[in-house]
Amino acid sequence: MYKVDKKDLIYTMSPDHSPTLHVESGSVVTFETCDCFEDQIQSADTPFGELDWNRINPASGPVFIEGAEPGDILAVHIQKIEINNRGVMVTGPNLGVMGFELQENVIKMIPIEDGKAILSDKLQVPLNPMIGVIGTAPAKEAISCGTPGDHGGNMDCKQMREGTTLLLPVNVPGALFALGDLHAAMADGEVAVCGVEIAGEVTVKLDVIKGKSWPLPMAINEEHLMTIASEKELDKAADRAVINMVRFLHDELDLPKAEATFLLSAAGDLRVCQVVDPLKTARVELPLEYTKAAGLDLTIVGR
Repeated sequence: MYKVDKKDLIYTMSPDHSPTLHVESGSVVTFETCDCFEDQIQSADTPFGELDWNRINPASGPVFIEGAEPGDILAVHIQKIEINNRGVMVTGPNLGVMGFELQENVIKMIPIEDGKAILSDKLQVPLNPMIGVIGTAPAKEAISCGTPGDHGGNMDCKQMREGTTLLLPVNVPGALFALGDLHAAMADGEVAVCGVEIAGEVTVKLDVIKGKSWPLPMAINEEHLMTIASEKELDKAADRAVINMVRFLHDELDLPKAEATFLLSAAGDLRVCQVVDPLKTARVELPLEYTKAAGLDLTIVGR
């Protein structure tokens, strides 16, 4: 078992980073992570103005996967997510959807008890541990870990959970894969500018897939095939997530594009991942029963 320590942090996804670890395709790696504030907030009275915003959304890594070459696909099988017993949420002026109306910064510590995030005595939210930042290095420029894109990054997609396989592009030799920014609970949208931010550990299996040209990022879990897209405007992200799914169904299943569009309109769900990052992220979820009916068993990719 390989392990990446949370001291091995990066703040950008970049082709210029030196890998902290080299592994073979098929290896299982555990990543120890800080929360999105690099664990700077330890109490609700932490001075908001003293936070170092250059240390936001760190990812642990990167990991070099032997044999991964540009044009390949990196399949990231999310096997286990373990979270700490306390999270944090923040919001305030110029943060999130309501930042235009909020007058002061608010920090809230969130205990994790009995499978729930305790927002208050009356409000307790079931846990859905997931990964906010997860990606590979872009081909050329460095991209902040706080920004999503075709390389993955800060997609804040709540389906990045145990049992999901995320398919990412390999843009540079070795892929340079990293992850961080765990959430104990987060709803679609992440409207406050955060979920229940929390530190923890993630165990993944990393496989290199060759000979496929798919519209990435994509994800597969026990129920759905997903295409994910990020753009400056949410409607453009939504459009591209749909376009990517239609093109995948056309290319892989030989479905006419009109038939694939009909299928999505009848059975595919278009959902918002997040609306608070520099680029907005949307996804399309298509039940796997439809790809199986057309002769493509994607569960083997998701193992």
